[in-house]
Amino acid sequence: MTTNHCRPLCFLAVILALAIVPHAASAQSLPTVHKTTLGEMAQATPEVSTEEVVRILASGSEPLLDVRSPEEFAIAHIPGSINLYEKEVELVRQRYPDKATRLVFYCNGPFCGKSKRLSEQLVVLGYTHVRRYQLGLPVWRALGHTVQTDLGGFRYIYQGQRRRTKTAACRTKIRARASSSSPTQRTRHGRLQRKLPARRTGTVAISVERSQT
Repeated sequence: MTTNHCRPLCFLAVILALAIVPHAASAQSLPTVHKTTLGEMAQATPEVSTEEVVRILASGSEPLLDVRSPEEFAIAHIPGSINLYEKEVELVRQRYPDKATRLVFYCNGPFCGKSKRLSEQLVVLGYTHVRRYQLGLPVWRALGHTVQTDLGGFRYIYQGQRRRTKTAACRTKIRARASSSSPTQRTRHGRLQRKLPARRTGTVAISVERSQT
């Protein structure tokens, strides 16, 4: 092949390379689901991604606080997190009196306001390094990470299951009694039909009396 024929092919190869490289670079720069955050605007405290939470837990560089109720925490929580209920602001201040302490809060996901409310209160009190894992426990589980259940959580789930079983059994008994108390008869088509009690009227009463006399 002559040099004149090679030039168009080489030029085409260079153009394709220049077109492919920027797309590859932009694809690599896009954040993955593990690196993303909810991205809400006008919030008092910044967010952290799932990847950052994993790194924080591995390094132990700062506490990860579960600000849900003790019952919710016992049923399921991120392993390594600490339970401090959102309404116990004074307890948080006692545990972490240094207002420059780095703190990360999480709760029940994007639509849960517990971590927002607590972080806003601490910012008003002068805390300067408060962040939120606003994606929370639901997204943590959805991305394949494990959760931990305490003994109290197992007990709570077991007792709740027993209550639901007893309620279902009571409903079954009530329905069985109701169906057995109403006599049934077969129609000419072979279908079962409840037999309603006959109503006594004045005419029936008179006819009975006449028959007895």
